[in-house]
Amino acid sequence: MPTLRELVSTLRQRPGIDAALVAGRDGLVVAGDASPHVDLDETAARIPPLIAAVRDLTEGDSTAVVEHAGGHLLYLSLNREDAVLVVLAGEGADLAPLISDLRRYRDRIAALV
Repeated sequence: MPTLRELVSTLRQRPGIDAALVAGRDGLVVAGDASPHVDLDETAARIPPLIAAVRDLTEGDSTAVVEHAGGHLLYLSLNREDAVLVVLAGEGADLAPLISDLRRYRDRIAALV
């Protein structure tokens, strides 16, 4: 079974992916891999309000995509919000196959946390 480090490293190898990280609900990085212009600790520190907002709007496991000026943020809940996977993608990244893969393998990813 792969490790969390291997998971985020593999996700980062996809074209257009600037960062992939697993963070706890406390906003601390559990594992991450990012291009030099992305600060993983700063990104993870901003995650708790996002977790709270998604939890308030949804029930159970959730996936969310947030569009912003530089591209997209993909959010995948893991282990009932104890941890989340966040992927930062540039404007040209093809998100459809990534979202499909992450949703399909959510339970396997969650087992790594």
